[in-house]
Amino acid sequence: MDRDSSGLDGGLLARLHLDLPLLLLLLLICGLGLVVLYSASGQSAEQVDRQLLRLGVAFLLMIAIAQVPPVVLSRWSLPLFLIGLSLLLAVLLMGEQSKGAQRWLDLGVVRFQPSEILKLALPMMLAWYLSMRPTPPRLLDIAVVGLLIAAPVLLIAKQPDLGTAVLVASAGVTTLFLSGLRWRLIIGLCVLGAAATPLVWSLMRDYQRRRVLTFLDPGSDPLGAGYHIIQSQIAIGSGGLHGKGWLGGTQSQLEFLPERSTDFIFAVLGEELGLSGVVLLMLLYLAVILRGLSIAAQAPDAYSRLLAGSVTIVFFVYLFVNMGMVTGLLPVVGVPLPLISYGGTSLVTLMLGFGILMSIQTRRKLLQSE
Repeated sequence: MDRDSSGLDGGLLARLHLDLPLLLLLLLICGLGLVVLYSASGQSAEQVDRQLLRLGVAFLLMIAIAQVPPVVLSRWSLPLFLIGLSLLLAVLLMGEQSKGAQRWLDLGVVRFQPSEILKLALPMMLAWYLSMRPTPPRLLDIAVVGLLIAAPVLLIAKQPDLGTAVLVASAGVTTLFLSGLRWRLIIGLCVLGAAATPLVWSLMRDYQRRRVLTFLDPGSDPLGAGYHIIQSQIAIGSGGLHGKGWLGGTQSQLEFLPERSTDFIFAVLGEELGLSGVVLLMLLYLAVILRGLSIAAQAPDAYSRLLAGSVTIVFFVYLFVNMGMVTGLLPVVGVPLPLISYGGTSLVTLMLGFGILMSIQTRRKLLQSE
């Protein structure tokens, strides 16, 4: 009998197309997230219950997308991308405004943020396009990919939503790099991106420019734009090696730390669990990334390889941007800490991405066992 045809991994999980190592890692991170959220929310059982419900929905959606073979995902790449662009245009024309931003569509029954769709639709589209082209991609193909990336990124930046625009752009650029670009082209594109910095600066809103300037010198406005970063750095620094203990953080429990249940929840973890808690979380994250890269490296076809690699690297970008802004290494752009921060929209997107990884991995196993 084949090793994978019996036991948990070869029984129920195999029938559900779930990858056991990745599933266990996700459960561990989400469990730690609920523990930290309880403290960050001021011991609000209601908020934890809502997050638990969202996690349940997200895991069900992950299981659902894992049932879809990569060949079907490939067929749906172009239609899903076009639907995502259409919804972004709808947001621009009739989206719901909130806190000075126009990012949401309210359809009566459901209210959602269409830009989240592009975090998966764009890499799916580029993986589909590039998998049918010669490797490495020609200049014409690179130009087409550049246009495909620019369209949704500019529409999202227009809302404005700089954090999501960064994540969508990173998903597209990662897919292009994984397609086999030559190093001289990579260096050339980096130089071109650096040269475009003045243009990007001119297109930014005033509050976005203030965030960048505050990142360079948080002390210039300690009670205004620099308040988030300063309080976050105090919280993390005061945690020491082992932290102040669960529920014992002063910055979070006394409400000095803003957005402590969402974007700045990493600072709560650092203050209460200390460096040891931070290292534990980073090791779990690292294991997820390594598992994703392993799935991408072993993928049976170009489309699956490009898509799995892009989904994994975007997860890394989530981590890098959130931890960078919380520690003051990057400007504040409103990116949540994956699987830990309170909220449902980005959580669903991430879990759908992990479902795609599981679909690719389990189908590869099936092909090998035939």
